[in-house]
Amino acid sequence: MVATPSTMLPLGIEAPDFALPDPAGTLHRRDDFADAPALLVMFICNHCPYVKHIRERLAEVAATLIDQGAAVVAVQSNDVQAYPDDGPERMAEEAQTYGYRFPYLYDESQEVARTYGAACTPDFFLFDADRRLAYRGQFDDSRPRNDVPVTGADLAAAAEAVLAGEPVPDDQRPSVGCNIKWKAGMAPDQVT
Repeated sequence: MVATPSTMLPLGIEAPDFALPDPAGTLHRRDDFADAPALLVMFICNHCPYVKHIRERLAEVAATLIDQGAAVVAVQSNDVQAYPDDGPERMAEEAQTYGYRFPYLYDESQEVARTYGAACTPDFFLFDADRRLAYRGQFDDSRPRNDVPVTGADLAAAAEAVLAGEPVPDDQRPSVGCNIKWKAGMAPDQVT
């Protein structure tokens, strides 16, 4: 299990647009959530041990944010030819099994992952009401096999600040997880 850190995009950048389907084929767009006071875009997948480690608590934290008015979406960008467990049918099963109340979207072209600078699963991007990046970092300090409880404290604290209209501290720790499984020749440094 090789740990890949998130790219830590500059704070304040605008949320890139997206238009992605969920496993049922319903298209979801960034601007569908224009009225929400915060937008959380998460890059996750089904097979990654780092995502498996947090997914139950992730579902709870996301549900709390949704109840507070935030918009939450998850994006699966891995190459499903190489990683069939991450395909749309399995995504639907995962969402149902773990009670995901947020849209779980399929980025077949991997363009959204490249546009967001997603590097790992999980990777979190929290935008404020103006859709400016306020937080990009870890869920919490817990990792598989480090015996630190999974709380979601870092992401929850950032979301609480954004929802209160307060600034999120700039001192943010990168998320760490499995690298995005890019299609052959499609890794961001290979895209022309």
